[in-house]
Amino acid sequence: MKILVTGAGGFLGKNLTHNLKIAGYDQVFSYDLNSTEEEFKAYVSECDFVFHLAGVNRPKDTKEFMEGNAGLTGKLIESLKESGNRVPVLLSSSIQAGLNNDYGKSKRAAEELVFSYGRECDLPVYVYRFPNLFGKWSRPDYNTVIATFCHNIARDLPIRIDDPEHIVSLAYVDDVIDQFLRILKTGIKLPPGEFVTFPPSLIYERKLKYIADTIYSFKESREKLMVPDMGDEFVSKLYSTYLSFLPEDAFSYRLKKNEDNRGSFTEFLKSSDRGQVSINVSRPGITKGQHWHNSKNEKFLVVSGKARIEFRKIGTDKVITYHVSGEVPEVVDIPTGYTHNIINEGETDLITVMWANEIYDENHPDTYYETV
Repeated sequence: MKILVTGAGGFLGKNLTHNLKIAGYDQVFSYDLNSTEEEFKAYVSECDFVFHLAGVNRPKDTKEFMEGNAGLTGKLIESLKESGNRVPVLLSSSIQAGLNNDYGKSKRAAEELVFSYGRECDLPVYVYRFPNLFGKWSRPDYNTVIATFCHNIARDLPIRIDDPEHIVSLAYVDDVIDQFLRILKTGIKLPPGEFVTFPPSLIYERKLKYIADTIYSFKESREKLMVPDMGDEFVSKLYSTYLSFLPEDAFSYRLKKNEDNRGSFTEFLKSSDRGQVSINVSRPGITKGQHWHNSKNEKFLVVSGKARIEFRKIGTDKVITYHVSGEVPEVVDIPTGYTHNIINEGETDLITVMWANEIYDENHPDTYYETV
């Protein structure tokens, strides 16, 4: 299947073209500002499906709205007719098409041209009215406020919010791509003049202040080690977007290593509802632990070296022993009410990943010294 994507170098087009190839569509014609007229004619005459994503949304002159949206759409449709290659067309429009501003008028005119083409040629056409889109490869100060916020906050640049309570309607680019791929696979035909409905569950309504505060929290998470709430779909998608805006020299960050003659202990990740993960290093022959907890529980995973982990239930004399090593991944649960330790019985450093069900609180450590 040969697929033409107009606006292939833009935010939505770039995401689509790469994902089409991942999905197995290896004949993708990419049309953009740098394409020639000869390439355009060749693509139009050979393609089996058109994703018409090209358009103008921030011109220097408002006249460019109609030229770049309705004008280009008209050119595409006439070229398809002239070449005798009448194929389905999907148009990426905007909720702005429901408004009476210059941009909205131009998008509405483009929609009408596509619907007319579908009726005249008895072909399936697909017109989406999208809200603001966000995701990787979007452009700051152009595509979306989220792109601008992510870019600036990642670089310690100021952001501007005129109305913190203003609600923005948003959709995530990967969700849009999934919808596009479904259209390709199913080839459904809608009644003439009917829009494709983007799933309401995938449209997010959020205040500007909330969006900005959440992105600031992503930046702060490197210092606080707090993992964003990945159970919140919008937060998870927003975090993925933020990471794509990190400066190339800022992909990494250092952690605080608490070190002594026994080895080291480094906190890695924290979560308000999933506890924290730390990395423990013990020198050969060193014993760590020798304490117990009322409610706090942990999981130990040795990833390098050899260890002996011992337990004794408080109030009893019986010692329970586990031998583990990095050669065979094995998680050891640390139950409440058992004093426990971990002993490096190898000849190299013992490296253990430790998870605790709660973030360490120095005011309520729930940790009581008692040798096994």
